[in-house]
Amino acid sequence: MRKHIGKRIIAAALCCLVGVTSAPLMELHAADGSSYEYDGYIYDFWGNSQECPAAFSLGGIIDSSSMESFNFGSVDDVSTSRDGRIFLADKTNGRVNVFDSFGKFMVSIRVLRTQEGKIALNEDGSQVTLSAPTGTYYHDKNNELYIADSGNRKVFVLDGENFQLKRTIGTPENLSGVTEYIPSKITVDMADRIYIVVQSSYEGIIELNEDGTFSRYFGVNVPGINLLDFFWKSLATDAQKEKMGKTYAPAFTNVTMDSEGFVYAVTNDSAAVDSVFRLNSKGENVLREMGFPVIGDLNIMNGKASSFIDVAVTDYGVYAALDSTKGRIFLYDFDGQILNIFGGYGKIKGQFSNPTSLAWCGYNLIVTDTDLRCAYILTPTEFGDVALRASEAYYNGNWDQATELFHECIRWNSNYEVAYTGIGKNHLMKDEYKEAMYYFKLGNARAYYSDAYNGYRGEMIRNNFWVIAVLFVVLITALVVSEVRYHKKNKI
Repeated sequence: MRKHIGKRIIAAALCCLVGVTSAPLMELHAADGSSYEYDGYIYDFWGNSQECPAAFSLGGIIDSSSMESFNFGSVDDVSTSRDGRIFLADKTNGRVNVFDSFGKFMVSIRVLRTQEGKIALNEDGSQVTLSAPTGTYYHDKNNELYIADSGNRKVFVLDGENFQLKRTIGTPENLSGVTEYIPSKITVDMADRIYIVVQSSYEGIIELNEDGTFSRYFGVNVPGINLLDFFWKSLATDAQKEKMGKTYAPAFTNVTMDSEGFVYAVTNDSAAVDSVFRLNSKGENVLREMGFPVIGDLNIMNGKASSFIDVAVTDYGVYAALDSTKGRIFLYDFDGQILNIFGGYGKIKGQFSNPTSLAWCGYNLIVTDTDLRCAYILTPTEFGDVALRASEAYYNGNWDQATELFHECIRWNSNYEVAYTGIGKNHLMKDEYKEAMYYFKLGNARAYYSDAYNGYRGEMIRNNFWVIAVLFVVLITALVVSEVRYHKKNKI
């Protein structure tokens, strides 16, 4: 009997010990990126997917329970302000709902009021109300909220504090081309130029002046070439060419602005050559692609490639692209190197059903899902926080800080080639070529390795110039002496 009691006491003690020791292990499991919502991965130099801690985990949910007396009909777009406010467009209910950075409901915008506080009226005397807002953008420079209302075919510009109507931008009288003015997505640059995406428009992004007048079509999306069609058209007569189907430029899907005034855009048209764009003032794509091409997943499963429907960019060049094919989020740094891939479709809380848009809110990501009628607040994991801060430090020129953070990334994931490359770049900029070669080799950064090798070779030549010169002189002297002796011997 005593033996049984003793065994029970020992078992109870072991259970308590396991419970105490397992708690921190569970916390570590959630903190290191291998969260219950997302499994992260990256691609190595050879294009093979490698496990990697996910950069984000679910931090909070904004849904109808977060609101006071309204319900979401859909969640179609999201934008944020520098002070952390979150703006969610509800096309179904004709509203834009505003939340703080923690997801607390602030106000719902539907009936618009003038700056005097009166209800705004249309020319026919009816109230000005949102009909089907599909895009929002908060312009921090002027503290203005831009709403692209596809139902009204207008853009409403509201005061960013009281959300009173400042002006309405309807169809520009000088609009050229065949594109029908139905604003879908919108962004504004530091010069107050307005960029509007119209779905299915092959003429490009509509650029408007601050006063709403038409400026130009911006950023042509180059279609891919079908070699078979090209062959037949090269043989066809003019009459036959007229009957053949025309090839149009793929339409843009979404648009945003970075801190340097470049327009970021995406397309989900499989006929497009590029998927993500960084457009300069000429409308040319100047996106850096120092790693793999920015196309999303390299491994195409079931014949379906990644299809980007939105892009969001930070002040330090890291951008997130939302893939509707597999419900994944791709993180790239300014050089176009993959930092992390995570997310997916599923039934677990935090996974997606029909993701529609995303936006940065500080270091957090806000991702909307129209089928689930919610927005997820994604917060960085410990690994994600280090990776983001490393990219930020490198972008801002804080090389030593970036190197320390990249070393910390490697402690989380020893196969993280981006970190090795980042450390190598720091050594390269300090002319520490041997150390740079070492890290570039670990990061499989062959172009950078060649630069470091050239520098190392030049350094070795400079440091050993006199030795090389003496050896060269000795060699030349030996050759001359040998020739002289040979000729003397032949004469004899």
